[in-house]
Amino acid sequence: MKGNKGSRTNSSSGEGAKTGPVRQTGPVGTTGPVRVLVHMCCGPCSIFPIKSILKESAQVFGFFHNPNIHPRSEFRLRLEAVKKLAALLDLDVLYDEEYRPTAFIKGMKASLLPEDKEGKPTEGPRCSYCYSERLEATARWASENGFDAFSSSLLYSRYANHGEIKELGLALADRYGLKFYYEDFRPGWQSGIDDSKDMGLYRQKYCGCIYSKMERYSKKKKKASAP
Repeated sequence: MKGNKGSRTNSSSGEGAKTGPVRQTGPVGTTGPVRVLVHMCCGPCSIFPIKSILKESAQVFGFFHNPNIHPRSEFRLRLEAVKKLAALLDLDVLYDEEYRPTAFIKGMKASLLPEDKEGKPTEGPRCSYCYSERLEATARWASENGFDAFSSSLLYSRYANHGEIKELGLALADRYGLKFYYEDFRPGWQSGIDDSKDMGLYRQKYCGCIYSKMERYSKKKKKASAP
């Protein structure tokens, strides 16, 4: 595990958790120093959530953990975009820079129900695994490293299943004895787009996994060949 602005190394694995579950949505409060670990799916989608949480006077740290992204070239582009954003915002970010799509795909397929395993995994079931894998890695790392709360830029997306992400966050907060910083960041959609362009960040064309890439370019091809 790498971190900018100083050396931070640790493993995102492990099952340790704090006791005393706390369910919480909304701002985590400002009584005393509150450390929040924010999962960053990419640079553009992280701008508005990070800025919003910073307004709460919390100590905010980013966490780049996205084993879903494929291919390697795309993974590197999104990683570099997050590093650029971190420098612009003067933000400490912990980076999981290992590219391991095979393990992610195996885990996703193993999570599917028997009826969903035929052919290419459909969007709903495979996305559920993608949300939970990344959110749990964030909660686990936060719990093991002295954070009070966690959140995710996934709450900014207009295309993700917002309700499912919120429920997963709450459940993981219970499991790991953390607070879940929940806010509907979607009203800042255009603001995030505008800021990402002004900052010159790489803006991806598909969600991240190999299946979303196939679907994105399949739709593009069909549109181009339509009469």
